[in-house]
Amino acid sequence: MKLARDTSLIFQRQMMLLLRNPVWILVGVFQPVMYLLLFAPLLKPALQVNSNAEAYQIFVPGLLVLLAIFGGLFQGFGLIAELRAGVIERSRVTPVSRLALLLGRSLRDVVSLIAQAVIITLLALLFGLSVYLGNLLLAYLMLALISLMTSALSYGVALVVKSEDALAPLMNTVAQPVLLLSGILLPLTFAPGWLQGVANWNPFSWAVNGTRALFRGDLGSPDVWQGLLIMAVLAVLAVLWAAREFARSVR
Repeated sequence: MKLARDTSLIFQRQMMLLLRNPVWILVGVFQPVMYLLLFAPLLKPALQVNSNAEAYQIFVPGLLVLLAIFGGLFQGFGLIAELRAGVIERSRVTPVSRLALLLGRSLRDVVSLIAQAVIITLLALLFGLSVYLGNLLLAYLMLALISLMTSALSYGVALVVKSEDALAPLMNTVAQPVLLLSGILLPLTFAPGWLQGVANWNPFSWAVNGTRALFRGDLGSPDVWQGLLIMAVLAVLAVLWAAREFARSVR
């Protein structure tokens, strides 16, 4: 009960800070919207599919996973600013759970990500995307797990390096191969065999495949449940590690 109460308090404070400056939600949506407007129209002839709806069922899930990955990995910059301002230091004198310090922030990031995902989905519906509501909600669960994992990792790394100059190149170094090896923009079925083999070791490729299966209505696909399981396990591990870093920082 104490953990739930403390998490709720941290979450409410973080949401209040976010809602005071909601422009960040729109800033986070800007790049995916540009991909949706300027890149997606090229997909129908490139993928040789029969309709725009089919093209968007391939592209939009990858775009949403991209949003979840990048949105989470760069949350650590805000925590470094809080470290510099003494916010984390002052947490030492409070009885709040150290795990709640992480969960409250990460849940704020999940809510922000889902809000952005809804905006992207609604825009894609106008361009011809078709998806079942139940499958869409399950896809949002996949995105929430990705966001929880990546934001927790980002917070943990930020507590270790304590510098934007170190965090930025580190996150970019991680994000680039993750992007290229997950089939976010184009399915890896178009890739040579060796590249597909390497991509199988990238957990985000499983998430992308599972999300695409949900968007095309294949709820029973093994990709869906494998992706959800992998993301859930990684999210738990990331939260436990980042919570330990929070405990070290405010003990």
